[in-house]
Amino acid sequence: MPFPKLSKLELQIMEALWTLGASSVREVQERFPEKKRPAYTTVQTMIYRLEAKRVLRRVKKIGNAHIFEAAVSRDAVQRRFIDELLGLFDGRMQPVMAHLVETGKLTLEDVRDAEKRLRELAAGKGRKE
Repeated sequence: MPFPKLSKLELQIMEALWTLGASSVREVQERFPEKKRPAYTTVQTMIYRLEAKRVLRRVKKIGNAHIFEAAVSRDAVQRRFIDELLGLFDGRMQPVMAHLVETGKLTLEDVRDAEKRLRELAAGKGRKE
């Protein structure tokens, strides 16, 4: 089942959960830089929305605090965003790759890693079951 789109704040909350593991609302809120930290109630509301979207879930309750964990992997979310990005270019990678090269965000090491992965896929080693 494909999961819904996530806002920037929702992604930041998910990143905190992927990094910390199962956490309370307070623990997630405290992962934000102090100067840009959203209010506790804002984080709480966003966590409840993410729960409704089924991208995270409650795993237990300690006192009054609910503990949440990610229900989708970072990898799955990244793949979805990449697919959406490529969809904007009719599936063509060339404009994305050209931009990465021109801005210096694609290194020779990145290219070598990609070549290695392509060879593995061609040899049948990297297939997803």
